[in-house]
Amino acid sequence: MRRVAIVGGGHTDFVFNSPKTGIELFAEAAMEAIYESNLKPKNIQAIYCGNGLGDFSEGQIMIQSYIANDIGCLNVPATRFEGACASATLAIRDAAMWVASGKYDIVLVGGTEKATAMGTPLATRTFAMAHDSRYESPTGLTFPGYFAMLAHLYSSKHNIPLAKLKEQMAMVSVQSHEYGAKNPHAQFRKEITVEKVLSGFMVASPLQLLDCCPFSDGAAALVLASEDVAKKLTDKPVYIVGTGQASSGRMSSQYKYLPRIRARELSVKQAYDMAGVGPEDIDVCELHDCFSIASIIAAECLGFADYGTAGYLWEKGETRIGGKIPINISGGLKSKGHPIGATGASQTYDIVKQLRGELVDQGRQVEGAKVGLVDTLGGDGVICNLILKVD
Repeated sequence: MRRVAIVGGGHTDFVFNSPKTGIELFAEAAMEAIYESNLKPKNIQAIYCGNGLGDFSEGQIMIQSYIANDIGCLNVPATRFEGACASATLAIRDAAMWVASGKYDIVLVGGTEKATAMGTPLATRTFAMAHDSRYESPTGLTFPGYFAMLAHLYSSKHNIPLAKLKEQMAMVSVQSHEYGAKNPHAQFRKEITVEKVLSGFMVASPLQLLDCCPFSDGAAALVLASEDVAKKLTDKPVYIVGTGQASSGRMSSQYKYLPRIRARELSVKQAYDMAGVGPEDIDVCELHDCFSIASIIAAECLGFADYGTAGYLWEKGETRIGGKIPINISGGLKSKGHPIGATGASQTYDIVKQLRGELVDQGRQVEGAKVGLVDTLGGDGVICNLILKVD
């Protein structure tokens, strides 16, 4: 198996109600990624696109075919990946395997979504389709409700008063907005306070409005290449050295583990083992913070804290630049935004920028970062992890 490098990336602004189609958004990010890689569309040998809800938001399936057409790659194989919020991360993992196998030398991968086009009622309904439609959806369960239940379980299992947990969750949101305010692509470029979070509208107890990520439109894309090709294209290749993927199934299948997400523990172990690293070696992490409690749970499953203690990482500033494990320095899903099919590519894009040392001017650079971790959750429990590294 050959080493696989990321040689370029592109990223649109994440916004509410973009006037562009999902195809146009992907094309914008894709062309930026291709030109940053010192390539032309004719050099791309395959396309992999994450897209979760184009069927409902735009009445558009087969988005991959029209993407290939619009960026000048009409005759190459193009594949759409649907894994809810993890769609683009799954696409990156699969694309990396094709390059590693020797089948392709240069591929384009990313994701796109027009989530806000549906409006809140339909978007809420379609997001909930990532639950089990036979047993979970008929109860009225949506993802705010899902993570609200996990918050209550977390509080009970670890004997943390709910008021204390809510304060820790608010600190997660405050940090995300602090860094998101510095990210030119972020949807919410505005700092907030703990008091503002705790006084917000109650969405699903104990989650308040500013504990929740927004609906977003946007796209991100990356060019992957084999090591020998990558070295000819850039002097700053970022290698994909570890990948992992696992599935937990519906909530009832996870009852022994909740509020932990078992698939995350399995997936990240695969990635750690493949890369030959552990959580102590990670310099910067972009994890799936669709809700503030999700950050706390994820940090523990990824090995950054003992179970029941991750909230203290945010309390003590250990998740900030200069701390033990900088987390979501992009602003995360909470502040940067969460266009479902694009999120994993966006997370990866930001880690690439960190490992290249290209975020100094934005005031978001983790000094000396060499190893980064991407963590993306899809639905009830499809997890995909990537570990990136610079030599």
